[in-house]
Amino acid sequence: MVRPEDGQSIAAERISNCLRFGWPRLDLSDLHLETVPESLGDLTHLSKLNLSGNELTSLPEWLGDLTHLTDLDLNCNELTALPEWLGGLTNLTTLQLGGIELTVLPEWLGDLTTLTWLDLGCNELTTLPDWLGGLTNLTYLELRCNELTALPETLGDLTNLTYLDLSDLRLGTLPEWLGNLTRLNELYLSSNGLTVLPEWLGDLTALVWLNLSHNQLTALPESLRNLTVLRELLLDSNRLTALPEWLGGLTHLNTLYLSNNALTALPEWLGDLTALTVLDLSGNQLVSPESVENLAALHEFHRDGYRLTRT
Repeated sequence: MVRPEDGQSIAAERISNCLRFGWPRLDLSDLHLETVPESLGDLTHLSKLNLSGNELTSLPEWLGDLTHLTDLDLNCNELTALPEWLGGLTNLTTLQLGGIELTVLPEWLGDLTTLTWLDLGCNELTTLPDWLGGLTNLTYLELRCNELTALPETLGDLTNLTYLDLSDLRLGTLPEWLGNLTRLNELYLSSNGLTVLPEWLGDLTALVWLNLSHNQLTALPESLRNLTVLRELLLDSNRLTALPEWLGGLTHLNTLYLSNNALTALPEWLGDLTALTVLDLSGNQLVSPESVENLAALHEFHRDGYRLTRT
């Protein structure tokens, strides 16, 4: 743990070493910095800069001279707004702006068309602009923990996305354009107040991780049986009373969270999921609790209450 009074001296030493040895990456994260050290301006060769976890309220204009930057991490600062000159860093492929209290997105962000990774999570955004859908090189988009109740249809143009986090929003229902994102490997939809899932969700057949936890789901659409490469499925903290039989066909599953639902019985086909290493059944209303013990013994799980693991 770095003491606040040591942050500037540690930063100065790292900047000096970076200049001396020509290192292309500089990590100044978690140093309690309130201002960006001026000596950083000499590092015009930098390609990666991490300023996350500090106490920055503004950014100096000369930071825009670091035009070789491809990776800039500003997560977890106190910026609230971003200067326009950041739009001149047109070589950026990764930009992390999570947890900096943004309420609106600056329009120049739409000019950073080389971006493949964009983190906007844990801000105070209430709407997203249509032009965000123009960043068609994005493969990673983080939007979790904002004040969003709707998303622009143009996000359906981001067909290169492999990772999308829409958790902890206020969506209520899933936008239909989400079905266009057929390259998605990871999709996070937890804590959105979802009561039903659309059938087209089963068209996202490249998914290996699907998080639907902390919603109000009482059933699952049969189309999800098409997600045959799925390895992680999180359904905890919903209102499921039974499990559909087709779930037993998802034989690549290695993690299945079913805790805190309203399940009363365990289907025999659970034993067919031989790739499972984690099965969490805690917080249900099983009429026959010994069925968990039987499942664990029969399929060589280690049991910790209603959580089963296999090594």
